Amino acid sequence: MREREFHFTDRDFESIRELIYQHAGIALSPVKVDMVYSRIARRLRATGLETFSDYLERLHSDAEEWQEFVNSLTTNLTSFFREAHHFPLLTEHVLEAAPNTRNPARLWSAACSTGEEPYSMAMALIDAFGSWTPPVRILATDLDTQVLGHASDGVYSAERVAKLPRDLVRRFFLRGRGKRAGQVRIRREVRDLVTFRPLNLLDPLWPIKGHFAAIFCRNVLIYFDKPTQYRLLEKFHPLVYPNGLLFVGHSESLVHAADLFRARGKTVCVPVSRHLNGVKR
Repeated sequence: MREREFHFTDRDFESIRELIYQHAGIALSPVKVDMVYSRIARRLRATGLETFSDYLERLHSDAEEWQEFVNSLTTNLTSFFREAHHFPLLTEHVLEAAPNTRNPARLWSAACSTGEEPYSMAMALIDAFGSWTPPVRILATDLDTQVLGHASDGVYSAERVAKLPRDLVRRFFLRGRGKRAGQVRIRREVRDLVTFRPLNLLDPLWPIKGHFAAIFCRNVLIYFDKPTQYRLLEKFHPLVYPNGLLFVGHSESLVHAADLFRARGKTVCVPVSRHLNGVKR
């Protein structure tokens, strides 16, 4: 094995595991040691520090570097219309709710990464309503501030849309020219339906009010242990309308939270009514 540039001890790894778990709920397994070294070593080079212990010490007093640390360890694997079977279910559900401009359907992409998911939601609903201004509002949040900036810009490499139907690309994306050649940008009408905000799902209080017709939290729970998953689902529960939908990832199961959500279809759940202090939700 190639010798590492920086000395990296088991204690360094455990300290990093503890920090990211306490802050973001991400449970790093021991097999992630090389990944952790590679990503945090980049921050040592960027900061000019020579040891992991010095870097970890710096995190206590440098809020900007702390955000870089978190950004380095979050995974942002996504694509347009990923798990495509969810989008017809979403559009059918929203159309049945018959929203209007005074009472638009509120939707939430709870770990939006670089924006492909909420933009896919927006494009599907534009088509469903046959209007560039459907009565929907999409909140998109993520822990990683870097990917939020990318998402808000709505600019992607042309490779990111290469597998999408040509007609969809033609209608919803603008192709770059000159210095922007090889890139595409989401049309303004699509971007206007989405509001991006930073949010750590592990924060004790979420600055979110009201109810959502649907929440997408896909391929996120797999990074948390079961107790953390349950705490998050407890917080999602009151934010979903009684007939609302929670979309999760293809490898995620909510069996351990059967008192909160029940399956309605493939990786689609509805909230279970609960009695709190004798009052039915």
